[in-house]
Amino acid sequence: MRGKSPFRLARRGFLASLLPAMAQAQGFAGLGHSNASYAEPDPEARFRFPEDHGPHPAFRIEWWYVTANLTGPDGAPYGVQWTLFRSALDPNPAAFAASQAWLAHAALTTPTAHFASERRGRGGTGQAGVTADPFAAWLDDWSLAGPSFDDLRMRAASDVFAYDLRLRTGARPVPQGIEGYSVKSFEGTASHYYSQPFYEVEGALTLPDGPVSVTGKAWLDREWSSSPLSKDQEGWDWFSLHLGDGAKLMGFQLRDRTRDAFTAATWIGPDGTTTPLPPGAFTAEPLEIHRSNGREIPVRWRVTLPQKGVDVTVTALNPNCWMPLSFPYWEGPVTVAGTHDGVGYLEMTGYE
Repeated sequence: MRGKSPFRLARRGFLASLLPAMAQAQGFAGLGHSNASYAEPDPEARFRFPEDHGPHPAFRIEWWYVTANLTGPDGAPYGVQWTLFRSALDPNPAAFAASQAWLAHAALTTPTAHFASERRGRGGTGQAGVTADPFAAWLDDWSLAGPSFDDLRMRAASDVFAYDLRLRTGARPVPQGIEGYSVKSFEGTASHYYSQPFYEVEGALTLPDGPVSVTGKAWLDREWSSSPLSKDQEGWDWFSLHLGDGAKLMGFQLRDRTRDAFTAATWIGPDGTTTPLPPGAFTAEPLEIHRSNGREIPVRWRVTLPQKGVDVTVTALNPNCWMPLSFPYWEGPVTVAGTHDGVGYLEMTGYE
């Protein structure tokens, strides 16, 4: 059952009390908190598909995260986000179905407007969930599903926007970090993390002014852990870039209140070959600050990766991409210029 659940209103009070605890300073589910009762990532583990497209009950937090850079018939640029978060409320895998909190975010961005919406759910009723094969992820009627992970339909709708997109690829998912073990701090906290950055997209957006046909590129991130951040990390700046020569770059810096930021990156060649870069190889320097929703947000950056000859300026398509949801953050499409051109997405947290 993937329509509106009759249990939704009854659960709203429960979720209203739950979400403040989930929305700690580290973002969804308090990512910097110790959780000894849950599983921790194993550097020796290797991905198994299609199984790893599905949920991992032994871990506390997990997400399915899609961003898309799109173009209309007149060349106008757009951005779309679709995200499903899972947070465990009980470390007992036997209680998995009923002990999960689910949260979905959807957004649509134009050069002059940004729309964001959120839905919440509880496991065990069919309102929300994920299956690996055939792949399906949903909360109410927001869904990412298809006959395989290579052929997906992505849908979401709110009172003011909607999208219905088809995502297709012939490429394999790519591991982030060392064989999918992505270190997030100097202390060695980590997650399991892979991406599918090679989706080609076509479909339609619905805006207040009417429908728009679009084509473009999408990037899907899959990540799970139990406490991937260290206790002093206060937010991150996360870049996923489609470069004009077909290469992809994922890079992030995790800001720390007591020392320099922790950085990491993965270079993805046009053929899907990955090169994980060590901490410090990737740099991101703010060049322009914009006041958005009362917060000072960096919206233009200098990004460098000397090992690959990258020295680019990354600029927000729309500087007002604040997501005023249960846990607030900035997320929106960007353009890339310099040694490489391209498009991509930028996520920034901890600017509350």
